[in-house]
This record gives sequence, C-alpha cells and structure tokens, in this order.
Amino acid sequence: MSTAKYQPRLKVKYKTEIIKSLKEKFQYNNTMQVPRLVKIVVNQGVGEAVADKKLIEQSIKELSTITGQKAIPTISKKDISNFKLRKGMAIGTKVTLRGDTMYEFLDRLIAAALPRIRDFKGIHPKSFDGRGNYNLGITEQIIFPEIDIDKVSKIMGIDISIITTAKTDKEAYELLKEFGIPFKK
Repeated sequence: MSTAKYQPRLKVKYKTEIIKSLKEKFQYNNTMQVPRLVKIVVNQGVGEAVADKKLIEQSIKELSTITGQKAIPTISKKDISNFKLRKGMAIGTKVTLRGDTMYEFLDRLIAAALPRIRDFKGIHPKSFDGRGNYNLGITEQIIFPEIDIDKVSKIMGIDISIITTAKTDKEAYELLKEFGIPFKK
C-alpha cells in the first residue's frame, strides 16, 4: 500500500513538463528562474449590495462554492454620496487561492468553466499587466458547473487575477499557455 499524497494534476504537470519546457525556451540556467504561479485572486463586485444586503451573502456562498474556499466581503474605504455608499459597507467579495487549491481551481476553470461560455473562441492574450500577471473578466458566474442555476438570484460577473513570478508578459504568456489556458490566436 502506497502512502503517496494526492497532488493536483496541473501541479504535477508543472513539475514534470512545464519547468523543462520553459527552461529550454528562455534559456534559464537555474530551475528557480522559471516563472511559477503565486496565487489566484477571484473577486466579485456587488454594487447593488448597497440597497440589498442579501446579495453579499449570496455572493459569498457562490464564490465559496466555486473556489472551494471561504470567501470574505470587501469593504468600502470611503463615502461616495452619488452611489449612496458609506465607509465600511460591504460592496463585494473575494477569495485568494494558493497552493493545491489554486491548481485545482485553475484546472476546473480551464477544463470545465471556460468551454461553457457561449461562442467561446479563447481568452484575450493582451490582458497582462506588464509585470507578468494576467486578469480575466467573466460576465456570468453560472459558467461554473458547481453553481445551481435554479438557485441564482442575480447573474453577476467575476474577475480572476492570476499572479505569477514572471518578469515579463511574454514569460507569463508562455507559462499560462503551457498550463493549457486557451488564448485567442
């Protein structure tokens, strides 16, 4: 009987294939120079929560279901009278994923969620921030198979930020492409 601990599929792929591939492509001398994923931040802005407090609870429940980790509310930092917003009000939710949960979420995003987007032709390759991080906006949270469409009260968008150790956007692009993220041609 083996005592091998479970490893996420993409984590194993990174260690066995991606490091070797990127090391050859960018001529790194050391394995530690190869870019890697640091964290994935998933957040959902709930502007209507100013009027309806139950939307924040619903958003926390949905993000927790999607990511497999408890979501926390994001709090406004200042008063904005035009939006009827007061300092300290909950206006969104977020989850920061690291380690095995991050790899599991990325795997489900690539394999299950993105293909469910209507008329999907790949994600935009120009959404890098100049420092090797990628930002992706999804318009409907119902593309995730974990969400029960019948229980959704309001369709809201989700922002996903993938933070890497890559120094340039080109390195980050190659890293994410190796993971299997479908970029537009």
